[in-house]
Amino acid sequence: MENQDIEQWDDRTRTLLGDDALRCLGNSRVLVVGVGGVGGYAAEMLARSGVGHLTLIDADDVAPSNINRQLIALHDTVGKSKVELFARRFHQINPLIRVEPIQQFLTAENIPGLLDTGFDFVVDAIDTVAPKVALIEACMRRGIRIISSMGAGGRIDPSKVGYNDLWQTTEDGLARAVRQRLKKSGLRRPLKVVASSEAPRRHSVIDLDLPNKRSSYGTLATIPSLFGIFLASHVIKSLSLQKHSHD
Repeated sequence: MENQDIEQWDDRTRTLLGDDALRCLGNSRVLVVGVGGVGGYAAEMLARSGVGHLTLIDADDVAPSNINRQLIALHDTVGKSKVELFARRFHQINPLIRVEPIQQFLTAENIPGLLDTGFDFVVDAIDTVAPKVALIEACMRRGIRIISSMGAGGRIDPSKVGYNDLWQTTEDGLARAVRQRLKKSGLRRPLKVVASSEAPRRHSVIDLDLPNKRSSYGTLATIPSLFGIFLASHVIKSLSLQKHSHD
């Protein structure tokens, strides 16, 4: 790729947001945990918008069941690491981006060391309760900005998706479980989330034989992708409005 192409790929973003905003985005470090149906779209929107450093965490390889909704999932990527696939893809979008792909499960034990590296924003797209709450708790206690995805499965109405405070969400079992655990930890603080007010369709429940997750829902491509776009949009707006630079 010629240098001119590298310089021009983000011209439309620059025209909309301006040089200072692009500089802030380029100097920002964002952590995305979970790069499946929701987090994959969030990560890609961040990469395409000029975020300069992305750390991606997901333990999974692409599975055939991912193909109906996950951005990176194709028949010829089945069995390959999601984070490694996204890292290669993002360098094809922005050759200057720095991507750190980490293929591992997030746990309460490895979160502190991860957050010690320093992030301007955290995107929580985890779909299991224990690591999700551990990450939210750690960010709250450290004062790290975080936005969190609640349940996207079992829903079909995009008009019901939007921003909310965790403590005001309805029709969401994942949000309810997160609230209960945060309350027990004494962390009844505001938390911006992306959630749907649509009740999940109970007939679409899928029983899972996994140690950390007992059930899930059938899912369309439309709703998780929209969740991811909402997550990324909030991060982009927040970072591009920063009054400081990390230069």
